[in-house]
Amino acid sequence: MSEINLLKTAEELVDFTKKNGASQVEVTIGQGSNFSVDVREGEIEKLTEAVSKNLGLRVFVEGKMARASSSDLSKDTLNKLVLNAIQRAKLSSADPLAGLPEKEPLTIDVASLKIYDPAIVEMAPEKKIAAAKEVEEISRADRRVKKSYGSTFRTYVGERFLANSNGFSGSFKRTNCSNGVYLQAGEGENLFDEGWSDSSVHLANLESPEVIAKKAIHRVTRLIGGKKIESQNVPVVFEAPMTSELLNFFATCVDGKSVYLKQSFLAGKIGEKVGNELVTILDDGLIPAGPGTELFDGEGVPLRKTVVVEKGVLKNYLLDTYAGKKLGMKTTGNSGGPNNLYLAAGTSTPEQIIKSVEKGLFLTGTIGFGLVATTGDISRGAFGLWIEKGELTYPVAEITISGNLGQLLQGIQMVGNDLQFKDSISAPTIKVAEMTVGGK
Repeated sequence: MSEINLLKTAEELVDFTKKNGASQVEVTIGQGSNFSVDVREGEIEKLTEAVSKNLGLRVFVEGKMARASSSDLSKDTLNKLVLNAIQRAKLSSADPLAGLPEKEPLTIDVASLKIYDPAIVEMAPEKKIAAAKEVEEISRADRRVKKSYGSTFRTYVGERFLANSNGFSGSFKRTNCSNGVYLQAGEGENLFDEGWSDSSVHLANLESPEVIAKKAIHRVTRLIGGKKIESQNVPVVFEAPMTSELLNFFATCVDGKSVYLKQSFLAGKIGEKVGNELVTILDDGLIPAGPGTELFDGEGVPLRKTVVVEKGVLKNYLLDTYAGKKLGMKTTGNSGGPNNLYLAAGTSTPEQIIKSVEKGLFLTGTIGFGLVATTGDISRGAFGLWIEKGELTYPVAEITISGNLGQLLQGIQMVGNDLQFKDSISAPTIKVAEMTVGGK
């Protein structure tokens, strides 16, 4: 089916649903092509290429809601789907806050978002396989690498079409590609697993197999000889990917559903100081070629730039329409979660941040769970490199780190200038005043 046909299908289904008794209706159609190749020890372990098409339906009947979906887009099937959904909606419980967002016009030219790259569409499968093989081959050539868990190259080309009974109708295309490898290094029982992967909306911006392999080798070999340390309270430097993990936990705490269910320690704290002056956190769904950039969210709400924390003060939660109504606020265009959520970069280089630490931990990885959104408490297994007098001295492993997100946000002392938008949640290197590092 062509774009026009799919958008027309969505619009016609909206009309059919309204005529058959629905108060409101939303139709979303997604179609895409996924390619994935897994290579291990130079051989293709798994190769998949799949084309998918799926329709999602939300039907409201006087405040009662039902959902339905189908991968069969024939008219007869969809009409039956609608009639069944309307009947199920009538049998559900009414919620006065249930419903669609008010229509907001799309004022952004989708081409300016730069989220579609024809080069990914045109890339031959042989080149994708070659890239996956090359990154693993380079990694395995390093004698310090004991084992490869394999490399993966993936591409995605997709389109989304959305129409609803409030008059919204729109569509956009997007692409993505990624390449990565996971390795093991060490001796005897002292083995460590690490790797590296990169992803991009544009093929030209994807790191080369050489760069990915070099980073993966560095990350796994720097852990060789890792040992326990005495338990102590020390400053901790979060490597950029670790800061992103911390920000991912923060995202859970500012998610509208967590807030209105009072499952977040940040509930009711809009306007309060939740971090220090160095902390500014934004969600910007309009960053050109951003990993989470889209024209509109899952409800047809145009994406935007939302200031979540400004110089330590909590300004907004991340809301969909329902959460916004529950909290007496407006949607922020986050029905699918964070778009491009990031901690604003500072002025210090990662090297300067490390040099500022007399004794502490350079955190490079965590293990397990241990995150409690209702309190902000953190307790996880961890590994990294020990800092003495501003220098990375030796690897440490089999340790735990514990602290509280609220206290960490207040205790950020330095923010790095190494922010890169590689995932929908991104952050630079940071230094926090203190965490408990558990060891011997």
